[in-house]
Amino acid sequence: MSETQPRPVDLLIEARWVVPVEPHGVVLEDHAVAVDGGRIVALLPVAAARAAYAPREAVHLAEHALIPGLVNAHTHNPMTLLRGLADDLPLMVWLQQHIWPAEAKVIGPEFVRDGVELAVAEMLRGGTTCANENYFFPDAIGATYRKLGFRAVVGLPVIEFPTAWAKSQDEYFERASEVHDSFRGDALVSTAFAPHAPYTVSDESFERIRLLADQLDIPVHLHLHETTHEVEEEKQKSGLRPFQRLQKLGLVNDRLIAVHMTQLTDGEIAACAEAGVSVVHCPESNLKLASGFCPAEKLRKAGVNLAIGTDGCASNNDLDMFGELRTAALLAKAVAQDAAAFDAASALRAATLGSAKAMGLDAQVGSIEAGKQADLAAVRLSDLETQPLFHVASQLAYAASRHQVSDVWIAGRRKLAARELVDMDIGATLARARSWRERIAMY
Repeated sequence: MSETQPRPVDLLIEARWVVPVEPHGVVLEDHAVAVDGGRIVALLPVAAARAAYAPREAVHLAEHALIPGLVNAHTHNPMTLLRGLADDLPLMVWLQQHIWPAEAKVIGPEFVRDGVELAVAEMLRGGTTCANENYFFPDAIGATYRKLGFRAVVGLPVIEFPTAWAKSQDEYFERASEVHDSFRGDALVSTAFAPHAPYTVSDESFERIRLLADQLDIPVHLHLHETTHEVEEEKQKSGLRPFQRLQKLGLVNDRLIAVHMTQLTDGEIAACAEAGVSVVHCPESNLKLASGFCPAEKLRKAGVNLAIGTDGCASNNDLDMFGELRTAALLAKAVAQDAAAFDAASALRAATLGSAKAMGLDAQVGSIEAGKQADLAAVRLSDLETQPLFHVASQLAYAASRHQVSDVWIAGRRKLAARELVDMDIGATLARARSWRERIAMY
């Protein structure tokens, strides 16, 4: 092949704007992304791309911003089937008197499969291409993500009471090992330990998790400092704040994905930065359950990696990452009492590369860079709701909605085309969701 002959590639996406996220705050006009073998080959101006590449498929997005697929860093996606079941309640009442009893009646492989399928359809239509999953029956969850071609880190649950998934501490760990082994080397699905929270997990279990997480080289994903009640209860029980307890157990390190973190001292923020802890901000769930406010701007300024998650549909009640990153940006300004806090580019970064880093996937996804997986989303910015357009990043953060997501790719494979799901039977998905509604409403 001569130097002047274009290189064959699978896909060339030309966009009015490309927002690569890395470098930070950059918006490229009239650029193209070349994709081959599921990976990004190059990001370059459209004219240069046309000269350099001979694509098998070309996509022209004249009115769109092409962004990395959004990464939802904390979700309980089977709980999509519990959307709206128990609203307007504080966390412990919601959890202990409504959610756990309902789950006990219906939870099983079929429930989690159908809930994940409904969630994937919703996430794809909102530009989300990756999720950090935390729920029971991770074997069925992971198999569903794999079947649907959706990228996910699947949590290996640990909790101190019997559930339909496992009856004893030993069984939780045995089943965790089996599930981890079943997805070892999978192209889209990986695993993390998912101990529920300090108030439901013993020191002995945490010590086993620390040892195994190091051996298996996987993250530890848990709810932490979600409410004042949680912190005060632990102080009465052990004399320590939950974060201090995890420090004592050796779990405060760069594997820790700490979700919520609404109750933090300056010392704890500094410790997170020093140890490399990632904090997942779930602003809408925290607001709805009145759990408190994550000090996102303080964490960002301290150098802590910030990620964004929706939490589950039983406490949000959607999987809308555009809504979440907007709420995160606005709430951070109010909490910091600083209108410049957590700007649009920072919010978009947290919802993409920050979330990917928390999950240990930042070498693969989260930004549009050569060598990374081609997980991409196109957002149409020509709608009247996003006109006139002065600043692309601001429009994405403060004006655009998930309904403007037109096209989505995961590992270079089209998953959404002109707002239509490519390889999912949405009618069957909806029918199963409605069937679960009838079953759940009986209890």
